[in-house]
Amino acid sequence: MSRKIERLINLTIALLATKRYLTKSEIFSSVEGYEGSAETKERMFERDKDDLRSLGIEIEVGSFDPLFNDEAGYRIKQEKYQFELSDITPTEVSLLSLAAQAWQEASFGDVAQKALLKLRSIGVPSDELTIPGAVHKLDDGGQDLALISKAIAQHQVLNFTYVDSQLQHHLRSIVPIALSARRGYWYLSGVDQDLQEIRTFRIDRINGDISASKGEIDFEAPVDFDLDKSFSETASREFALIDVRKGKCSALRALAASSQSLGEWDQVKIPIFNAETLCSIIMWHGVDALVQEPDFLRNLIVEKLETLVSTHG
Repeated sequence: MSRKIERLINLTIALLATKRYLTKSEIFSSVEGYEGSAETKERMFERDKDDLRSLGIEIEVGSFDPLFNDEAGYRIKQEKYQFELSDITPTEVSLLSLAAQAWQEASFGDVAQKALLKLRSIGVPSDELTIPGAVHKLDDGGQDLALISKAIAQHQVLNFTYVDSQLQHHLRSIVPIALSARRGYWYLSGVDQDLQEIRTFRIDRINGDISASKGEIDFEAPVDFDLDKSFSETASREFALIDVRKGKCSALRALAASSQSLGEWDQVKIPIFNAETLCSIIMWHGVDALVQEPDFLRNLIVEKLETLVSTHG
């Protein structure tokens, strides 16, 4: 990732997280990448604002106290930070997946965490909950999502080697009918040509390349196929029990399979699909989230916190 892109992402994070307008001096001291003379920083910031606005990100300009002629400040309102999808091509789906992965890595990276710590250190209140919750990394397992999307549209037959939960390799031949993203993974559903039944596959468990061939012209997708039901019938997974403070941790609550009130806290039950990603989201909420179980997830968070302390002091 280039330094400019990293700076733009961190600038966006800072302007989203702040609860008030940030002045230029506060931005220059808290966002990594603004270097050089005062004039150089000014020019960099003006270009960065233009770049963000060209991407459709609305930057609001205001002052700390409207009754006085204070220095202008900047922020991004959460409700105006939206991305609406219309008709997108298969190639654009693949690009969005890569963009989601880049945002995941950047928004939870050491530099971004350091920027928020700097904001607090200079007395700027910030709220991590305003950072978009849709940072769950979509992993396509290195496969070509455009190829799969085209196969669905043209009723082609897909052939691949699939690794099951017992680490056994099986050759699969399916006519794909649905492609979906759940809990940070891509899933492919289709009619298994050997079993003549609908099966769902996690794409990152596909070993090697996927090949496509011409299918039956008169193929019709099952009209009674229910994607949500197919996921609810999958094998049970390990869950995390996490105590979250009332009115906080919206990103964790969105992932919860169930929630129980504990007074000032709620306990949410979250399926563990990707421990690293879940760990990052928990850490993002700081003292407002406490992991009760499993032990390995709690130990992973402790390990990462110790690394942050040793890195930043």
